[in-house]
Amino acid sequence: MAWLVLLVSGVLETVWVAALSRSEGFSRLVPSIVFVVALVLSMAGLAYALREIPVGTGYAVWVGLGAVGTVLYGMAVLGEPVTVLRLLCLGAVVAGVVGLKFLH
Repeated sequence: MAWLVLLVSGVLETVWVAALSRSEGFSRLVPSIVFVVALVLSMAGLAYALREIPVGTGYAVWVGLGAVGTVLYGMAVLGEPVTVLRLLCLGAVVAGVVGLKFLH
């Protein structure tokens, strides 16, 4: 269960980063509310997962998922460049996260 919660928390990290970007310095109400809710849920999920998963592994997986999700969001929604090298780098991050899971 801790791993599932950690995965959801990593996805929520992407949500709060995207909402932060769209809040335009907290000047837009709805994205600001989405930011706060997603941030609190993401942190709560991380805290829950760290009860069973070592902190180094849990934090690295959480950050890795959030980073990959944010980059994919940027490419899919914000028009950031999609290049072979960027995709290879994302693959390396995913491989590291998977590796940490299996080494746990």
